[in-house]
Formats: sequence, structure tokens, C-alpha cells
Amino acid sequence: MKLSERISAAQDRNQPSGAATAVLERPRTAAAAIPSPRPTAEAHLSEPAAVVIPTHDGGTQQVPKAPGLDVFAAMKLRAATALFERMGTRFNDAAVTEQELRATAKEELSRIIDAEQVPLTPEERTRLVRDVADDVLGYGPLQRLLDDPAVTEIMVNRMDQIYVERKGKLTLTESRFSSEEHLRKVIERIVSKVGRRIDESSPLVDARLEDGSRVNAVIPPLAVGGSSLTIRKFSKVPLTVRNLIDFGTLTPEMAELLNACVKAKLNIIVSGGTGTGKTTLLNVLSSFLPADERIVTIEDAVELQIQQQHVVRLESRPPNTEGKGEVTIRELLRNSLRMRPDRIVVGEVRGGESLDMLQAMNTGHDGSLSTVHSNSPRDAVARLETLVLMAGMDLPLRAIREQIASAVNLIVQISRLRDGSRRITHVTEVQGMEGDIVTLQDAFVFDYSAGVDAHGRFLGKPVATGIRPRFIDRFEDLGIHVSPGVFAGPQTPAAQNQTGR
Repeated sequence: MKLSERISAAQDRNQPSGAATAVLERPRTAAAAIPSPRPTAEAHLSEPAAVVIPTHDGGTQQVPKAPGLDVFAAMKLRAATALFERMGTRFNDAAVTEQELRATAKEELSRIIDAEQVPLTPEERTRLVRDVADDVLGYGPLQRLLDDPAVTEIMVNRMDQIYVERKGKLTLTESRFSSEEHLRKVIERIVSKVGRRIDESSPLVDARLEDGSRVNAVIPPLAVGGSSLTIRKFSKVPLTVRNLIDFGTLTPEMAELLNACVKAKLNIIVSGGTGTGKTTLLNVLSSFLPADERIVTIEDAVELQIQQQHVVRLESRPPNTEGKGEVTIRELLRNSLRMRPDRIVVGEVRGGESLDMLQAMNTGHDGSLSTVHSNSPRDAVARLETLVLMAGMDLPLRAIREQIASAVNLIVQISRLRDGSRRITHVTEVQGMEGDIVTLQDAFVFDYSAGVDAHGRFLGKPVATGIRPRFIDRFEDLGIHVSPGVFAGPQTPAAQNQTGR
């Protein structure tokens, strides 16, 4: 049947042709997926005040049109309302799996759309079912971004402004929420699944998705322009050391050294700025841990993807509505010492727990791993000093530095360069103390002197400085072999710029 015949046939039914025309003539562009906030006058006049929808018990229900929406958005709202009415308590039935719930919801949606009697093309019908299913069962306009493997981070500044990160670059998407209330519902759906809460009395929250992706949300009155949501996605398949080599993050020689350092139970700190890939690198380093060792992980929100079987995962807990029940990283770290761990992996130290971590490293818990926010290996040492002071212990600065020099063996600095790539820029040995200064010595540094290509991407890679770390003697005592060529890198100007002092 031709398009004009379909519209004429729709006029003979209870659905006015204006709605059908508006739906059928929507342009097939990426922007068409976004409901227009301002309907045309023709679409507004032709849209019915209410539509009769058959209910699950054989009766009928009038679903009103929401004012201010275009025809397609109004149909989505009616379909979502009818779906809630039909599905009822099945949405909260713990015995029904997510896959079963989605399949049932799509079947009900098909019946609801048939009852609308609007002639939709297969593409429009598929889009309508997908959009309503995402709104009701998923995370609305964020669902497709979450399902896109190329998207690594999602940043919602307000309900109509959503940015994503792809290949290290930020771009504005055409996706948007229909209202501030819609955005708030999605935020509440996310945080409620992990037992967190967000409201005017507690207007910011850290949470996670089912796949471990990190979520931060801030709502008014703290977020002045509207609710803000940031999601740092984690790969469904954990990245391996081979992936990082292919990305240029590290070199095979560096990977061989880091593998030996983990197996030799050196205490390693991964240092880097926000969004540089510290947790990803920590996951890769943890893959080197022997399978026969007991591992305890401690995090604010569970993100690490440890591949070994003998793992105990601990997560901190915020205070409840009465301000009680909080369990901090520091308490979990102290408790972990009684759990007979072979390795302690702390997702990130950002407070007084750094003192407990250094003490654990110095009292027989070798091979611990953690991350810290800083811009260079030297800054990492200074930041650890500051974090130890946050423990509330009135320790002299020299005593703190001696603790750091004795506990930490290796600092791995990862940075996000201006071309969007993440690279390991330093692998630095902590050698000890000279006077009041913690001495550092680079084993690998990134070669910036190689320049950039035509697309602005750095051509350089981490290269060996040619200096053999002191802990290599420990490798020989443990029977761990490292190829002599690992430290025989090209003597570039970058390689000669060392941080040992």
C-alpha cells in the first residue's frame, strides 16, 4: 500500500491522520532520534487529547497526551504509560530475569503499538519499541551510549546536554532527556540498585552499574544548571597486557619488567591524573599475580576486574540517612590485615588509609598494589606525604618519607596525552633516602622527541634509560629472569633525562 493510501486508511479509524503524517514524514537522520521539544502547530492540532488503549483485563484505558511533546514523543509516552499499567508488579519481581522482563515488555509494547492504529514503517516501529524499552527497563537515552563499545565515558551536564568520550576526544551527542524529572528518575534507578540514595539532603553520590562502570551524580541545589551525571564505562571484556601493547600504552620490554616486578612482590603505586587509565593499568598488573595467592581488594566502589579465583572483594559503605553505619577504606584496610592476605590491592588511596597501607607494606605484606592521583613520580611521593598527614598522626616529615622510601619499590606513571592516547610516561624505582629527600631513578621514560604524525598523534613510545634498577638483584635471588635487552633502550634525549636526585 502506498504512503498516501496508508494515511487515508488511518483517517477512517480513530487515530487522526495528522499524527500518522507527522510520524511517517519524520526525516531519517540521526537527529530524528531526538524528540523535538517544540512541536509544529499542525502536529499539535492533529494530535488527539487522549487515546484509548486496551488493558490486560479486557477493558480500555484513556491515556492523555502530554502537552509540549511532538507526535512521536507523545506516542512514546502513551506506550510507556500503558506498558507500566500492563506489566504491573512484574517490574519488581526478583524471580524474573532481566532478559525475560525485556522480552515480555517488548511483546506487550507490540500489542500497544498495534492498538494505536498508526501506520508505522518497520524502522519507526523498531525505534519506538527500542526507545520505550530503554526508558522503562534501561537508562533512557543513555542506554544506547552504554551499549556502544566505542564510548568510554558519558557526561550529562544537564537534561539536554550529553557529551561522550571516544578515543580520548569529547563530542556532544544528539541524545537528550525529555525533562529534568526524566534524568532524575534514571539517576535514582542507578543508585538504588547498589543501595545508595540521592535526594536534597544528600545531593551527591558515587555508585556503579552492574558491569562495574563508575557513576557520579550531583543534583540541585548543588548542581545549579540541573542534575549532572558522569559514567566512566568499563570494558565488558577486561583489557589485557597485549591490548595495552597494541594501543602503544606500554612496550613489550616494559611489560616483561612489570610482570617480573609483580611476581617478585614489589610494592607498586600506579600514579596518574583523572581519567588517565590508572584502574585499567591496575587490572592489567593484577593479571600477573600468581593464581595460588590470596588476594584482598579494597575499593570505594567495586571496579577492579581481578581474574584470579582466590579473591575477597571489599567495598566501603557511606553513612545511612541517620549519619551512621559508615565503613571507610581505612577500616577495611585494617580489617584486611586479619584476613591472611598474600596481596592487598587498594583501588585508590585518597586519605588517611595511605598510612595504614604503607605500614602494611612494611610489615610483611609485600606485593601490594594501589593507585594515587598525581602528575609525575615525584608528585606521587609528595602526595603520599600529604595523604599520610591526613591520617591525623602528628608524624615528622622525615619519618613519613622514610616510610614511603622503605615501603614503595616502584611508581608507574600513566598520562593522557593531548592526542587523547593513554601512555605510560615513567617507570620509576624508589631507591631510598639521601638526606631528607626520597631518591628516584627512572627505568623507562616516554620519548616526546619523536614528534607527532599528520593526525597529531605522538610517534614516540616509552624507552629504557639504560640504567639497571637495583631491585634486579632481588629477581636473581628469587629465580626470576629478565632479558638483558629490557634495559638496553635507545639513548634518546628523553631517555637521558632522568629523575634520580
